[in-house]
Amino acid sequence: MSRIDAADLAQRLGRQAEAVCRTYLSNGRRQGNYWQAGDVRNTAGRSMFVRLTGPASGKGAAGKWQDPSEGTHGDLLDVIRESLGLSTFADVLEEARRFLSLPQLDPVPNTPTLKQPPAPSGSSEAARRLFSMSGPLKGSLAATYLRGRCITDLRDTGALKFHPNCYYRGQGEDQTETWPAMIAAVTDLEGKVTGVHRTWLARNGGGKAPVDTQRKAMGDLLGHAVRFGLAKEVMAAGEGIETVLSLRQALPKMPMVAALSAGHLAALLFPAHLRRLYIVRDNDPAGDGARDSLVARAHEVGIEAITLSSMLGDFNDDLVARGLDALRAHIRAQLAPEDVSRFLTQDHVTRRAK
Repeated sequence: MSRIDAADLAQRLGRQAEAVCRTYLSNGRRQGNYWQAGDVRNTAGRSMFVRLTGPASGKGAAGKWQDPSEGTHGDLLDVIRESLGLSTFADVLEEARRFLSLPQLDPVPNTPTLKQPPAPSGSSEAARRLFSMSGPLKGSLAATYLRGRCITDLRDTGALKFHPNCYYRGQGEDQTETWPAMIAAVTDLEGKVTGVHRTWLARNGGGKAPVDTQRKAMGDLLGHAVRFGLAKEVMAAGEGIETVLSLRQALPKMPMVAALSAGHLAALLFPAHLRRLYIVRDNDPAGDGARDSLVARAHEVGIEAITLSSMLGDFNDDLVARGLDALRAHIRAQLAPEDVSRFLTQDHVTRRAK
C-alpha cells in the first residue's frame, strides 16, 4: 500500500465525512459545518472538531480535524485508528477500505503511522501546535474584535493569529466549549515560540466571549513576550496585548512587546543591543510594582528606562475614549526628544498627508 493509496483513502473518507463521524465518533454531534466530539478516541465533549465540507485536499479539506486541547490534528484515518484502538496502520487501512466497500489490498510492511503523539497539556509543544494550526489575523473575527477596540493599524502583527474553534475549559470538569479566539505567540529573544496566549471572542467578533476566564496563556512564559516589530536599541514593553497595540497606533514604528502580566513584565529579558526601554505602565498597584522592578533591572545593565503613563486605566482606554490624536499628544510629552522625531512626528505627518 503506497502513501498515494493512503492519501486517496483519506480523500474518499472526506467525501463521506459526516457518515464517518457518525460511525466512529458516535458520541459527538454536528455543529454547522463541523462534527464536534470530546477527542479523537470518541469521548463525549466538544474540544475536537472535524470539517464536514471543503475541498478534497489542502487547506480546509473535508475530513481534517483539530483538537486544540491536546495540540493534535489529522485526517479521518487517524479517527478510525484512535476510535477503534487499532494497533497497526495496516489495520487502519483495512478498516477504511471496509467502510468504503473497497477491495482489500496487501499492505507494505513498516508503513508509517499518520498521527502525531499528543503534546503534554499546557506545554510549549502544545502551544506551538495550536499556533501552527491557527489561521491569519487579517479578515478574521479577531481583526473585527480589535477594530472594535479602535486598533486598526496591524503592521508587524505576525505574532497574532485566529482560531475559529479554540477549546475552552471552564471551572467545572464538564464545562468544555469551543469559541473563536485570538491566538498570540509568545517567543524568546531568538524568535522561538515558547507559549501562546488565547483571547476567547464572541461569535460575531463584537467583544470577548461570555466565559468566566476570557484570557489564558500556556507554555513557557517567564522572560518571554508577544513581540511586535524587531527590537534593536529602543523598545517599549507593557502587560496586555491590547494595551501595547493601542500604543502602537500612535507609535507604529517603535518595536514593542507584551509580557501578558505584571509579574512577567518585571521578569522580561532584554535584547542584547537595547539602550532605551519604555515601560508601558498600567494604572494600578501591580503595574507600579512591575515598573519599579523593571526600572531597577534595566539600570543595573545600563539601559535607560522611561515610564509611559496613560490618561485613564490603560492606553486602550485612552484610545477608545479620547481618540488617536489625543493619545499622540499625551505620549509626545513623555518621549525622549530624539524619539519624537524618529517614532512620532514623521509618521504623523505622513498620515495627515494621505
